[in-house]
Amino acid sequence: MEKDLTKGPVLKTMFLFALPMILGNLLQQCYNIADTLIVGRVLGSNALGAVGSSFTLMTFITSVLLGLCMGSGALFSIKFGQRDEKGFQNSVHGAFFLIAVVTVVLNALVFLFIDEILIFLQVPSDTIALMREYLVVIFWGIAATFLYNFFSCLLRSVGNSVVPLIYLGISAVLNIGLDLLFVAVFKFGVAGAAWATVIAQYVSGIGIGVYALLKYPFLRKKFSFTFGSIKEVAGFSFLTCVQQSVMNFGILMVQGLVNSFGSVVMAAFAAAVKIDAFAYMPVQDFGNAFSTFIAQNYGAKKNDRIKSGIKTALISVTVFCIIVSLCIFIFAPQLMGLFIDYSEIDIISCGVDYLRIEGAFYIGIGVLFLLYGLFRAIGKPGMSVVLTVISLGSRVVLAYGLSAIPQIGVFGIWWSVPIGWILADITGILSYYFIQRKMSKNPL
Repeated sequence: MEKDLTKGPVLKTMFLFALPMILGNLLQQCYNIADTLIVGRVLGSNALGAVGSSFTLMTFITSVLLGLCMGSGALFSIKFGQRDEKGFQNSVHGAFFLIAVVTVVLNALVFLFIDEILIFLQVPSDTIALMREYLVVIFWGIAATFLYNFFSCLLRSVGNSVVPLIYLGISAVLNIGLDLLFVAVFKFGVAGAAWATVIAQYVSGIGIGVYALLKYPFLRKKFSFTFGSIKEVAGFSFLTCVQQSVMNFGILMVQGLVNSFGSVVMAAFAAAVKIDAFAYMPVQDFGNAFSTFIAQNYGAKKNDRIKSGIKTALISVTVFCIIVSLCIFIFAPQLMGLFIDYSEIDIISCGVDYLRIEGAFYIGIGVLFLLYGLFRAIGKPGMSVVLTVISLGSRVVLAYGLSAIPQIGVFGIWWSVPIGWILADITGILSYYFIQRKMSKNPL
């Protein structure tokens, strides 16, 4: 099931590789949404706000691991493109050791500082107990997140994007079933929703790990790596980790600001963010597939194919984002109604405002995902960090500044998002232009 992305028609090759990743994350979003939808409908708006805010926090925490895995995956892709089997093996073993250590440390820290985290997030008093109850359980799934993302990135680096989809599909179905059982039938509350997610995460994480060990015999050989391989992995993955962490820390700071506006805005944001993530998630996965495509061709020194891939990806993302933006704008009220009863007029109205403002500019985040993938693939992950700092930095500053103006209020938080995307896009496009000029004899 390995796929060499250095051969074949560019659009077809890139799309067929991206499709299982997109379907996989659609499934993942489905079971994320299942938590929110079932909790919102069965347990009410306070529980909805607690689970929604917890999701934002967990996204930030696991972004550290996801960034390390994605950066390592870019290195794996380059080694695969170079046909460097020994280097590939050393990189995989070194990356696993490095990220496993980070996982243990991170898990210990979040349990140790759980109460301080809740204070930092400015969680309303009517929601804080529910959120703590949910987090105490959900933190146990961090190790599972590491396992799934590491082996997914490993398999995708060699062109296998189907197997991660299969295990994620099994996990998604299991999670939805357990959600209904634990929350709607057994009445376990928000803790039940958390346990459903954790169990499903371990099924996918352990399952894909066992598959990789059976598929690739070298993974079962003596676990060994060199200091050089650790250093190389760190060089690729550290900045990607910083980029992911900065991005999600900015979102976490915005979540704290949202929480300060009370439980109505908190619940609206919790539901709207789920819809938002579902809407632009395909272009995020396409950006990751695009990154693997560029990395393999970069390792194989196929510069003309890289140029063609960039053009094809940009056109594809533009068309998709325009269509999705129109759908979100038109159906925003109905989408909010999936998560909260229509009688909650204030919550639905607030969520619709968010979706129609941010949803009109999905092209901004679509281009940004392509830029992240491009710079990561050509060995310049530092630029991804720069773009993230610009995007999220401006978003946080504008959100706090504009929302403090009484005439603007919470709308300042909503408008800060697309402004941040556009500023980062402009910076990334100009940077790539200058990189090409400096490397005119060999652009990449």
